[in-house]
Amino acid sequence: MFKRLPSLLPPLRDLPAVVRWRQWWRRQSPHRQDRYAMLAPLVAVLFFFAAIVVAFGYLRIEEIEREQEAVRRDVEYAQQRMRLRLLERQEELVRLAQEIANREIDTEQFRSRAGVLLAQYPELQGLSWVDERRRLRSYSGNAALAQSLTNASAYGSPPAAKPGESESAFALARELHQPIYAQRAASPDGSALLELHIPLFRRTQFVGVVLAEYSLDTLYRYGVPSEVSARYAVSLRDSRGEVLAGSIAPRRNRAGQLLSWASHANEYEVPVSPVGNGLVLHAQTYRASLGLVGSGLFWLVGTLSVMTAWMLLANWRHTRRRMQAQQALIVETNFRRAMENSMPTGMRALDLQGRITYVNAAFCQMTGWNESELVGCTAPFPYWPESERETLAARLEDELSGRVPPGGFQVRIKRKDGTLFDARIYVSPLIDARGLQTGWMTAMTDITEPNRVREQLYASYERFTTVLEALDASVSVAPLGTDELLFANKMYRLWFGDRSLGHVHLAHHAGIPSRVTEEDSHDAVDNLMGMPTSGLPDFEAENAEIYVEDLDKWLEVRTRYLTWVDGRLAQMVIASDITPRRLAEEQAAAQTERAQTASRLITMGEMASSVAHELNQPLTAINNYCNGMVSRIKARQISEEDLLGALEKTAKQAQRAGQIIQRIRAFVKRSEPNRTLSEITVMVNEAVELAEIELRRYNVRLSYFMADLPPLLVDPILIEQVLVNLLKNAAESIVQAQRPPELRRVELHVLPATVEGKPVVEFTVTDTGRGIAPEMMERLYEAFYTTKAEGLGIGLSLCRSIVESHQGRMKAENLYNGPDVTGCRFSFWLPVVEKQAGPVAPHAEQMSG
Repeated sequence: MFKRLPSLLPPLRDLPAVVRWRQWWRRQSPHRQDRYAMLAPLVAVLFFFAAIVVAFGYLRIEEIEREQEAVRRDVEYAQQRMRLRLLERQEELVRLAQEIANREIDTEQFRSRAGVLLAQYPELQGLSWVDERRRLRSYSGNAALAQSLTNASAYGSPPAAKPGESESAFALARELHQPIYAQRAASPDGSALLELHIPLFRRTQFVGVVLAEYSLDTLYRYGVPSEVSARYAVSLRDSRGEVLAGSIAPRRNRAGQLLSWASHANEYEVPVSPVGNGLVLHAQTYRASLGLVGSGLFWLVGTLSVMTAWMLLANWRHTRRRMQAQQALIVETNFRRAMENSMPTGMRALDLQGRITYVNAAFCQMTGWNESELVGCTAPFPYWPESERETLAARLEDELSGRVPPGGFQVRIKRKDGTLFDARIYVSPLIDARGLQTGWMTAMTDITEPNRVREQLYASYERFTTVLEALDASVSVAPLGTDELLFANKMYRLWFGDRSLGHVHLAHHAGIPSRVTEEDSHDAVDNLMGMPTSGLPDFEAENAEIYVEDLDKWLEVRTRYLTWVDGRLAQMVIASDITPRRLAEEQAAAQTERAQTASRLITMGEMASSVAHELNQPLTAINNYCNGMVSRIKARQISEEDLLGALEKTAKQAQRAGQIIQRIRAFVKRSEPNRTLSEITVMVNEAVELAEIELRRYNVRLSYFMADLPPLLVDPILIEQVLVNLLKNAAESIVQAQRPPELRRVELHVLPATVEGKPVVEFTVTDTGRGIAPEMMERLYEAFYTTKAEGLGIGLSLCRSIVESHQGRMKAENLYNGPDVTGCRFSFWLPVVEKQAGPVAPHAEQMSG
């Protein structure tokens, strides 16, 4: 085949590179030619083997990296689970320590509370209360552990705490004023222990620590997810690498050591926060890879590769014997014929006398005549219609004389069956290899379908114009820089007449200038002609709502730039009458305002008994002070100083009652919506003071936290209404759940957050009630849907409407402790406005015609 290769490529013979290659090939001996011919497939086989080896190596390296990434991700996940578990226990113990430091509980109460914590959290082995002199005040848990900690009996006189690491952690907690983790010797049953020293400070005086003992085995069992421990040998180790709890991976199989990359130990470790580097979570995969060479897949692919290479060589030798130059020539000829027959353009060749010398298959297919019927014909040709023969004869005369337009000309062609079609003909001279003209080459395309499409487009244009004329909106198009009006529909002419003044006014009040400067428009040339409207960032569509006094209508104006049919940059303005919609929006806003005011009145009506109780205290005090002063004045047993003191106390109680009444009046009074830059602290404090009246009646404790936050552009009364409703609902949920006094609490947090990359302020109200039933969650914000016997079902619906009117969002979710619902959390966020002064109004303008 290589000997005959130059003869197989007739079109490439004249190329310089091919000529030089043929000359070099002919200079070689037949023996060397055979050697070169045999060497090419062998080199290809070697490259094939090299590619297989590289592919296996790459796949093995990628597998190792993927396994390492999986181990790192799973270990980080297990560490986060264990960290959250430790932090939750630490938070419970810190609260217990605060109550001890504040003398809210004694030793017996500590033992009872500690017993509850030990029963609730299995990883806690014991809790001890040690005073500042390292004496054991009280403990709960394993008696052996407590005895090993203090070297004393369970109920004997409390000696000093044991020296060593515990003493060091005790001193460190006292100095740093924060919880300290430390490891200690194993418990009597042999399990490793972890100590947590929580300092007790009464004001600034150190009064001892609360010592918690964790079992690392139990912490490992509950802290490490089962899916992680099933895939890896997970263990807890100290800083020296000694295993404290968990499992140890078996030794790796030596079959995985056959190659250098198979000896990699797939393991990962990370310190457990908040303990630090003293406690490390270590994981190692159980599976030991068999390596690349030890894999049966490698040998299978290798065997198949050898067989493939052998078959390629055998097939090449067989094909070389069968290849002949005549077959290559036949293929080349068929290829050229296929190219000519596959062309959709009809080709016709004429000699200088106007006789047809060649037609391709497309030309025959268009006309319906075959090649033998057309070749050799002279004018008039069979495909000329009888009615247009004179015209076509004149066209042929121009064609033979070379007077043909470069863009071609359109004619009517008759098929063999008598049907006609439109065609466009292009004529060019036919030049042979010597550069001499031997005739004319004609290319013919069927344009019947394009003509039909053009007619349909024109009909569509007529229909589109009819639709625009029938629109109830004004549509106008005008170029920039001139007073010319390119298009105006019937509604525009009815409103503004045939002048462009209405277009200019509408575009101006929509926010985009429709004129250019006089310097750019003093001549008749459009400087913006041909500019693509899609590439103009300042020419995006604009919407505006304006009021036209001459029409006594509100119009919604939409503007957009477009390229007119002559290439000029034009502006389209669409104005729709939205007067009925504006009236409906104003009525809806008034209804919403009345509903919000009614909701506040209903809230205060529901809190009437609590408000009456709150007012009764200062009024009772005033009555007692007045009666006492009257009695002592009558008995002449009061001095001037005592009288002034009693009057001052009476005035303070009267001021307190007046503040309560003033706050309630400010909350329930009806006012116009007014969004201003409002301080979050003021809004939250007002809402908390109102809500605490109801919460005290329910014996519910309220705690709230606020960060240093910027002011918000809101209506403060509406936001206070949302907060009061959420706090009141939280208290009622706790009452319905019949929680014990220590669990009757509501928390309010106001913190900064980020939503979709934008800064917001998030308000969160958390209670300890029974949560929200799943069937209620979907209808939670539905108007007039309620589960309360005396409720109206408009509170949460109004709350969400208020939040969303401030471009915020509200959501609710249940809190779980395992499968049990422990409360509910309502949260909503409001966007932070960077620079905004004064109230804002809807985007609307007034225009006089």
